[in-house]
Amino acid sequence: QVQLVESGGGLVQAGGSLRLSCAASGRTFSSLGMGWFRQTPGKEREFVAAISWSGGNTKHKDSVKGRFAISRDNALNTVYLQMNSLKPEDTAVYYCAAEPWGWGTNTAYTYWGQGTQVTVSS
Repeated sequence: QVQLVESGGGLVQAGGSLRLSCAASGRTFSSLGMGWFRQTPGKEREFVAAISWSGGNTKHKDSVKGRFAISRDNALNTVYLQMNSLKPEDTAVYYCAAEPWGWGTNTAYTYWGQGTQVTVSS
């Protein structure tokens, strides 16, 4: 079993920055593809960013390209989502997800964190 714990969410003004972290345990981290997703009430969970198990490949949702960046530190068993130039429409609960030897933009990840709230005020 893989346990994922997100942190770093909070309230920020539009134009501000936050860095989300997701600490993983229970499996060799370098075997896990990782993703960030977000969800607002009444809407489906949507892809934000993903990174391969080696960190050599990344993908980002079009609307966050140039503002958000996913990265990972395999020595610290942690994946990050750096979020800059935040907009009110980025407000959501952000979830970290992990998949052994897999990664991608869909929600077919085996393991999920509990989520962290990000609120961007205008």
